[in-house]
Amino acid sequence: MSRRIDVALGARSYPILIEAGLLARAADHLGPLARGRTMAIVTDENVRPHCAALQTALADAGVRSEAIVLPPGESTKSWTSLAALCDRLLDLGIERGDHVVALGGGVIGDLVGFACAILKRGCHFVQVPTTLLAQVDSSVGGKTAINTRAGKNLIGAFHQPAMVLIDPSVLDTLPPREVRAGYAEVVKYGLIDDPAFFAWCEAHGAALIAGDPAARVHAIAHAVAAKARIVAADEHETNGTRALLNLGHTFGHALEAEAGFSQALIHGEGVAAGCALAFAFSAARGLCPSDDASRVAAHWRSVRLPDGLAAAGIRASGATLVDHMRHDKKMAAGTLPFLLARGIGQTYLDKTIALTDVETFLDAQPR
Repeated sequence: MSRRIDVALGARSYPILIEAGLLARAADHLGPLARGRTMAIVTDENVRPHCAALQTALADAGVRSEAIVLPPGESTKSWTSLAALCDRLLDLGIERGDHVVALGGGVIGDLVGFACAILKRGCHFVQVPTTLLAQVDSSVGGKTAINTRAGKNLIGAFHQPAMVLIDPSVLDTLPPREVRAGYAEVVKYGLIDDPAFFAWCEAHGAALIAGDPAARVHAIAHAVAAKARIVAADEHETNGTRALLNLGHTFGHALEAEAGFSQALIHGEGVAAGCALAFAFSAARGLCPSDDASRVAAHWRSVRLPDGLAAAGIRASGATLVDHMRHDKKMAAGTLPFLLARGIGQTYLDKTIALTDVETFLDAQPR
């Protein structure tokens, strides 16, 4: 089963191809982009086996490639790694018309995308995401960034890929924890504006996590189509539509920051806990039925994802967590917009929330 979804952005439009086994056939799509030159593939140590397979497929098609293998983990999204990667790409003679391949999860995609946005004032890149989280979220939409001491993704650029190649079969090699973390971003699309899809997740989420191929293809295609539609309507997050994709992220990033952006709480786990907190906060303010907030939390528990501070291992005070939020890149004139909900599938952007109210709410949460 193969799917093609197009991100409609005029001259910057690009296809997203979804098919099991696509990695082995990637040369069919990457070969024409190589222009007879050596193609740079940036990956990390954990993805090295997939990189070797891709290089073999390219070589069989007569395409030369050079692998740049970086350390795995969130710490790679740094100034140091960015500088080293740019220097390496320049050493390889990358031209503005070349396409660099980002083969890996969200860290690799974000770093490579940003490097390509600034290298020679912009060269091309192709996303080949190898985690569920990257396949349904970070590989689509052109947001690229690195982290700094002040917070996550604070230095970056909008730079759309030329193509996204998604092979669901590579998920079979992922640790179960990584699959569950990626699944949080799948569920998010149902919580935003698609209650029927959230119900599908309740019925099929466990099978997806366990490896059901049909469930994975369906969920990836549905999530990608939803994100493509939102990105096409608001590429640079200027009219509020794209901001909906940040559901769970304001709370979640604060939790991740408190955990030191470490393996103690990985991104998808932070998003799950953040979504649960957003719904709980909405319910506490009388905006959302408490049954809906309970339903969201129950689904996270059913698939072993954190449903709040205690499950995420966060013991910090509300004041500490709110202080992390003050570094959020969405802060404007001292006000931080929050994504809240009037119910499952009824997310909206609220710019009137006082951070003191958020602090009080967080202090009341179980730890």
